[in-house]
Amino acid sequence: MMQPSPDTTTKEHIMENTFRIVQRDTGAWRMQVWISFGIAVLVCGTGLAWLPGGDLDRAFMVMGYFFCLSAAFALSKYVRDNAILPSDTPMWSMVVWGGFALSMALTAWGLWRMEINPTWKAYLLVSWLYLISSAFTLAKTLRDAYEADRLERAQEPGLALPASEPAVANH
Repeated sequence: MMQPSPDTTTKEHIMENTFRIVQRDTGAWRMQVWISFGIAVLVCGTGLAWLPGGDLDRAFMVMGYFFCLSAAFALSKYVRDNAILPSDTPMWSMVVWGGFALSMALTAWGLWRMEINPTWKAYLLVSWLYLISSAFTLAKTLRDAYEADRLERAQEPGLALPASEPAVANH
Protein backbone atom coordinates (compact mmCIF):
# COMPACT_ATOMS: atom_id res chain seq x y z
CA MET A 1 0.00 0.00 0.00
CA MET A 2 1.38 3.40 -1.01
CA GLN A 3 1.59 6.19 1.51
CA PRO A 4 0.81 9.71 0.30
CA SER A 5 3.87 11.84 -0.05
CA PRO A 6 4.36 14.65 2.47
CA ASP A 7 3.92 17.20 -0.32
CA THR A 8 0.50 15.81 -1.28
CA THR A 9 -0.71 15.76 2.31
CA THR A 10 0.48 19.31 2.87
CA LYS A 11 -1.19 20.57 -0.30
CA GLU A 12 -4.46 18.85 0.59
CA HIS A 13 -4.30 20.28 4.09
CA ILE A 14 -3.65 23.77 2.74
CA MET A 15 -6.52 23.46 0.26
CA GLU A 16 -8.88 22.35 3.02
CA ASN A 17 -8.11 25.42 5.13
CA THR A 18 -8.08 27.99 2.35
CA PHE A 19 -10.99 30.39 2.38
CA ARG A 20 -11.61 33.06 -0.18
CA ILE A 21 -12.90 36.46 0.75
CA VAL A 22 -16.06 36.94 -1.24
CA GLN A 23 -16.59 40.55 -2.21
CA ARG A 24 -20.20 41.64 -2.64
CA ASP A 25 -21.81 44.82 -3.86
CA THR A 26 -23.53 46.89 -1.20
CA GLY A 27 -27.30 47.00 -0.97
CA ALA A 28 -27.20 50.70 -1.83
CA TRP A 29 -25.29 49.97 -5.06
CA ARG A 30 -27.70 47.20 -6.07
CA MET A 31 -30.67 49.48 -5.39
CA GLN A 32 -29.09 52.31 -7.39
CA VAL A 33 -28.46 49.97 -10.34
CA TRP A 34 -32.05 48.71 -10.38
CA ILE A 35 -33.49 52.21 -9.95
CA SER A 36 -31.28 53.52 -12.74
CA PHE A 37 -32.34 50.71 -15.06
CA GLY A 38 -36.00 51.30 -14.18
CA ILE A 39 -35.68 55.03 -14.89
CA ALA A 40 -33.98 54.28 -18.22
CA VAL A 41 -36.82 51.95 -19.23
CA LEU A 42 -39.41 54.52 -18.09
CA VAL A 43 -37.70 57.39 -19.94
CA CYS A 44 -37.36 55.32 -23.13
CA GLY A 45 -40.93 54.06 -22.91
CA THR A 46 -42.28 57.56 -22.34
CA GLY A 47 -40.30 58.94 -25.28
CA LEU A 48 -41.49 56.19 -27.58
CA ALA A 49 -45.11 56.41 -26.42
CA TRP A 50 -45.26 60.16 -27.12
CA LEU A 51 -43.08 60.04 -30.24
CA PRO A 52 -44.53 62.56 -32.74
CA GLY A 53 -43.92 60.40 -35.80
CA GLY A 54 -45.80 57.81 -37.75
CA ASP A 55 -46.81 54.45 -36.32
CA LEU A 56 -44.20 52.73 -38.47
CA ASP A 57 -41.45 54.96 -37.02
CA ARG A 58 -42.63 54.24 -33.50
CA ALA A 59 -42.78 50.47 -34.13
CA PHE A 60 -39.28 50.53 -35.68
CA MET A 61 -37.84 52.36 -32.68
CA VAL A 62 -39.54 50.06 -30.16
CA MET A 63 -38.12 47.02 -31.96
CA GLY A 64 -34.72 48.72 -32.18
CA TYR A 65 -34.67 49.47 -28.44
CA PHE A 66 -35.59 45.87 -27.59
CA PHE A 67 -33.02 44.54 -30.06
CA CYS A 68 -30.33 46.74 -28.51
CA LEU A 69 -31.34 45.79 -24.98
CA SER A 70 -31.23 42.04 -25.63
CA ALA A 71 -27.97 42.39 -27.58
CA ALA A 72 -26.42 44.34 -24.68
CA PHE A 73 -27.30 41.56 -22.20
CA ALA A 74 -25.99 38.89 -24.60
CA LEU A 75 -22.75 40.82 -25.10
CA SER A 76 -22.34 41.30 -21.34
CA LYS A 77 -22.66 37.58 -20.75
CA TYR A 78 -20.32 36.73 -23.62
CA VAL A 79 -17.60 39.11 -22.43
CA ARG A 80 -17.86 37.91 -18.83
CA ASP A 81 -17.86 34.23 -19.80
CA ASN A 82 -14.70 34.71 -21.86
CA ALA A 83 -12.87 37.08 -19.51
CA ILE A 84 -10.48 34.52 -18.05
CA LEU A 85 -10.39 31.81 -20.67
CA PRO A 86 -12.06 31.79 -24.10
CA SER A 87 -14.93 29.34 -23.86
CA ASP A 88 -17.03 30.17 -26.93
CA THR A 89 -16.45 29.48 -30.60
CA PRO A 90 -15.27 32.22 -32.98
CA MET A 91 -18.63 31.99 -34.79
CA TRP A 92 -20.52 32.72 -31.57
CA SER A 93 -18.20 35.66 -30.97
CA MET A 94 -19.09 37.01 -34.40
CA VAL A 95 -22.82 36.50 -33.75
CA VAL A 96 -22.73 38.30 -30.40
CA TRP A 97 -20.53 41.22 -31.44
CA GLY A 98 -22.21 41.47 -34.85
CA GLY A 99 -25.67 41.41 -33.28
CA PHE A 100 -24.79 44.19 -30.90
CA ALA A 101 -23.18 46.31 -33.63
CA LEU A 102 -26.09 45.71 -35.97
CA SER A 103 -28.70 46.54 -33.33
CA MET A 104 -26.96 49.79 -32.44
CA ALA A 105 -26.37 50.75 -36.10
CA LEU A 106 -29.93 50.01 -37.25
CA THR A 107 -31.48 51.83 -34.30
CA ALA A 108 -29.19 54.83 -34.89
CA TRP A 109 -30.10 54.79 -38.59
CA GLY A 110 -33.81 54.68 -37.77
CA LEU A 111 -33.44 57.57 -35.37
CA TRP A 112 -31.37 59.62 -37.82
CA ARG A 113 -33.80 59.17 -40.73
CA MET A 114 -36.95 60.03 -38.75
CA GLU A 115 -38.49 63.35 -39.69
CA ILE A 116 -39.07 64.74 -36.23
CA ASN A 117 -37.92 67.76 -34.27
CA PRO A 118 -34.18 67.64 -33.37
CA THR A 119 -35.13 68.00 -29.70
CA TRP A 120 -37.08 64.74 -29.89
CA LYS A 121 -34.15 63.05 -31.61
CA ALA A 122 -31.79 64.23 -28.87
CA TYR A 123 -34.20 62.99 -26.18
CA LEU A 124 -34.52 59.56 -27.82
CA LEU A 125 -30.76 59.33 -28.38
CA VAL A 126 -29.85 60.16 -24.79
CA SER A 127 -32.53 57.90 -23.31
CA TRP A 128 -31.46 55.05 -25.63
CA LEU A 129 -27.79 55.36 -24.63
CA TYR A 130 -28.82 55.58 -20.97
CA LEU A 131 -30.79 52.35 -21.39
CA ILE A 132 -27.83 50.52 -22.95
CA SER A 133 -25.41 51.81 -20.33
CA SER A 134 -27.67 50.83 -17.44
CA ALA A 135 -28.25 47.40 -19.03
CA PHE A 136 -24.50 46.71 -19.01
CA THR A 137 -24.26 47.85 -15.38
CA LEU A 138 -27.24 45.70 -14.36
CA ALA A 139 -25.83 42.66 -16.14
CA LYS A 140 -22.50 43.07 -14.33
CA THR A 141 -24.19 43.51 -10.96
CA LEU A 142 -26.33 40.41 -11.43
CA ARG A 143 -23.35 38.35 -12.56
CA ASP A 144 -21.26 39.54 -9.60
CA ALA A 145 -24.01 38.43 -7.21
CA TYR A 146 -24.28 35.05 -8.95
CA GLU A 147 -20.53 34.44 -8.74
CA ALA A 148 -20.37 35.53 -5.10
CA ASP A 149 -23.18 33.09 -4.24
CA ARG A 150 -21.35 30.33 -6.11
CA LEU A 151 -18.08 31.00 -4.29
CA GLU A 152 -19.82 31.01 -0.91
CA ARG A 153 -21.53 27.68 -1.68
CA ALA A 154 -18.14 26.22 -2.65
CA GLN A 155 -16.71 27.19 0.75
CA GLU A 156 -19.43 25.50 2.77
CA PRO A 157 -18.18 22.29 4.40
CA GLY A 158 -19.38 19.18 2.62
CA LEU A 159 -20.48 21.03 -0.50
CA ALA A 160 -18.59 21.16 -3.74
CA LEU A 161 -19.27 22.75 -7.08
CA PRO A 162 -20.35 20.42 -9.85
CA ALA A 163 -17.50 19.53 -12.20
CA SER A 164 -19.13 21.63 -14.91
CA GLU A 165 -18.89 24.79 -12.75
CA PRO A 166 -15.29 25.70 -11.91
CA ALA A 167 -14.83 28.26 -9.16
CA VAL A 168 -13.96 31.60 -10.70
CA ALA A 169 -12.71 34.63 -8.83
CA ASN A 170 -15.09 37.58 -8.74
CA HIS A 171 -14.13 40.36 -11.20
